[in-house]
Amino acid sequence: MKGLLVTAAFRAGWLFARIVPEQVAVGVFQWGADFATRRGGRGVAQLRRNLARVVPRAGAAELDELVARAMRSYARYWCETFRLRPGDVEAVHQAVERTATGQENLLAACAEGNGVILALPHCGSWDLAGVWLLGHARQVSVVVQRVRPESLYRSFTRARQRLGFEVVPSAGGDVRPTELLAQRLRDGGVVCLFADRDLTASGVPVSFFGGTTKMPAGPAYLAATTGAALLPVGTWFTETGWGMRVHPPVKVSGVEGIPAATQALADVFAADIAAHPEDWHMLQRLWLAEEPAHNED
Repeated sequence: MKGLLVTAAFRAGWLFARIVPEQVAVGVFQWGADFATRRGGRGVAQLRRNLARVVPRAGAAELDELVARAMRSYARYWCETFRLRPGDVEAVHQAVERTATGQENLLAACAEGNGVILALPHCGSWDLAGVWLLGHARQVSVVVQRVRPESLYRSFTRARQRLGFEVVPSAGGDVRPTELLAQRLRDGGVVCLFADRDLTASGVPVSFFGGTTKMPAGPAYLAATTGAALLPVGTWFTETGWGMRVHPPVKVSGVEGIPAATQALADVFAADIAAHPEDWHMLQRLWLAEEPAHNED
């Protein structure tokens, strides 16, 4: 029953965001973000703790304001994701292209023909970043977490496929994700991977904002075993659009170089997140030594 309610809520939000005028959708989603911030809860409490590490000198009032902006940013992500249609792909590409930097790093990596891995944190709108990428790459593969219930996972999968992505499930597929992604890279394709939060038991310990966390080994592993270029990417919101930076490639010196490469990714992510903390959508516990946040209702 809970799964059915979650699916129904997402589908209702999806439908609402698409049928009402943009200003109405934005206003309602902002109201929802402000309501969630006032109500608190584990996710908001954990977000506050995470952001306190990013801006350690912030006072209580400043941190409260940052959390409120971060929740609005997260709501903006969902609103824009729900409103995104296949017919918007070219317009989004052009809009992001005007403000993005580092395209030369992507184009140079693609020209080498060994495949490209784009490693991203949960910042800004990663869906719109992917749509921008579709204008530069002939094939883009994305890994989608196998969320529950299955009906919700299928909804997200269909939406991304309609935009032009190849969707690779994180689990439950016919082929292991790493095997399929490795083949796509050997064929010269582009793979997008989240890389700021490990969801497996094989993450790499890294230093991140003064503490130790684990980040996935997958991006560096794929680069080491296929020869693909590993490019960190930063994304954030602006008042009128979206910002993006494709960073120079991170060097991976074979399999033994995976820990160092993963730490290098963490360092790049930290710099971008510190510059745009309100757009880091991390409502989950990240640091190993930290106790789970309690509901602050």
